[in-house]
Amino acid sequence: MKRSILWFRNDLRLHDNEALLDALKHNEEIIPVYVFDDRFFKSKTKFGFEKTGAARKRFIAECVQDLRQNLKKLSTNLYVREGLTEEIIPEIARQYKTSYVYCNRDRTQEEVDMQDALEKSLWSIGQEMRYYRGKMLYYTADLPFPVTHCPDQFTPFRKEVEKFVKIRSPLVEPTENIKPLSEELEEGEIPYLSSNNCNNTHDKGLYQSGGETEGRKLLNKYIWTDQSIVEYKQLRNNLLGDSFSSKFSSYLSQGCLSPKLIYDEIKRFESERVSNESTYWLVFQLLWRDYFRFIAKKHGNKIFYKKGIKGKPLRNKLYSNKVLFDKWAQGMTGIPFVDANMRELNATGYMSNRGRQNVASFLVHDMHLNWLMGAEYFESKLIDYDPCTNYGNWNYIAGVGTDPRQDRYFNLPFQVKKYDPKAEYIRYWLPELEEAPLDFLVNPFSRPDVTKSAAFDYPQPCVHIKNWT
Repeated sequence: MKRSILWFRNDLRLHDNEALLDALKHNEEIIPVYVFDDRFFKSKTKFGFEKTGAARKRFIAECVQDLRQNLKKLSTNLYVREGLTEEIIPEIARQYKTSYVYCNRDRTQEEVDMQDALEKSLWSIGQEMRYYRGKMLYYTADLPFPVTHCPDQFTPFRKEVEKFVKIRSPLVEPTENIKPLSEELEEGEIPYLSSNNCNNTHDKGLYQSGGETEGRKLLNKYIWTDQSIVEYKQLRNNLLGDSFSSKFSSYLSQGCLSPKLIYDEIKRFESERVSNESTYWLVFQLLWRDYFRFIAKKHGNKIFYKKGIKGKPLRNKLYSNKVLFDKWAQGMTGIPFVDANMRELNATGYMSNRGRQNVASFLVHDMHLNWLMGAEYFESKLIDYDPCTNYGNWNYIAGVGTDPRQDRYFNLPFQVKKYDPKAEYIRYWLPELEEAPLDFLVNPFSRPDVTKSAAFDYPQPCVHIKNWT
């Protein structure tokens, strides 16, 4: 009997899963496995943050639980373990005399290190790995240029791929029962399901349940039931509520939704309902996601270095002042818009794209703090964390990435007036400022009397921004 292991990673779905389909095609039995690897779930970043914070642990655990339930509907199971992948999977392979380990490939360093360690362990027992593609809209082989020649700016990349590359259709998920494992194997408990540092008590904050089932419900609701996609471009910079943008990113990050499936649904909607600037703009965001992955593949670990992919000294010196950084991380900078966004992140594991740009710009260009601290904090907290997108965006804001401008500065008073003109978002996340005057919430330097008066339990600004006054 030919039997192989299917190692699930950031591809927690049945639809459009090349590794799954090929494993089923070439084996009589498969052993689906997911490992909560200690390197990601029990370790810390260089600056001492939990590598995977409670909110994302809970979300991933729900994704794993949903995958197990969906596999059980097909008469098989998902076997869950905790520890080091290169120790756990070879032990299963040895005991159950498997032939191969099938998986979808990752490209960033920590994930590659884990792949390499597993591959080395498998070689020692005469078994091999088979790699597939599972995270991207475009296949590398379909690009009109080698990845090493990928443009370092987004617009030339977009124009090239849109002109020459046809996006492949998503692969169909298995519908027939999968032959269950003929030998006994303990299924294993799923940890972190009770992680509750992220909660849904905020009626205007985002709370998402993990899993392919929930992801596909959201996809159908956003595009077909509510048709919110029709106004995506106009609403995507809003701050309160759950329907102002697609919210697909969390499901994309864990592979619960395939970007090809999203693209396919958008194109079907355009064909059957309406095609406008907003429907295209959602495809545009999927292109950005792929672009950051190609940049990470081209430049490797440079995206994780302070000088970024440009490799040039920063114009301004950035410091690693932990006391000042903690004010930013805790939402206690004394700058209401920054603090509101950071409080939302800490409470829910989510922050809007508009908020991320603003708090990142404030950290780098106003507080003059090391952008890597902010990137690692986002890595810990965000439920939609993806290494390529997260570090690519921080490179961009810090002026060391794909932005043709070196100083991508966001003037916060202008941003508040444009995106939170009545300060509804600020007042929601900073209830202590519910009665504060609007001009103070827009720009605290315009009303220094407010914080000095002790009328509100709110800190004075931790830095002084001259160009706001």
